[in-house]
Amino acid sequence: MFTLIYEFKLKPTSAQITIFEEWLEQCRRVYNYALTERKNWVNSRKCPVNACSIKSEYIIPADKEAPNYSSQCENLTQAKKSIPELKQVHSQ
Repeated sequence: MFTLIYEFKLKPTSAQITIFEEWLEQCRRVYNYALTERKNWVNSRKCPVNACSIKSEYIIPADKEAPNYSSQCENLTQAKKSIPELKQVHSQ
């Protein structure tokens, strides 16, 4: 059996490069926000039994559910309605 493999090289213009960089920046911001949201929730649940830090404590209500993929997708959909920069990036 003989398999052919095609390789295509993109040659974007400078305007397209600018658009791609803006998309990557938006994706980076969304990812970092979601990651921070999950880390803050976990850190708000971690505290030594005998002492808590005086410097900083995460104040997240105890009854708040842990952020998961579906809840963060819903929040992103709502954010796209209010933040026009997020609408520019394709959903996939």
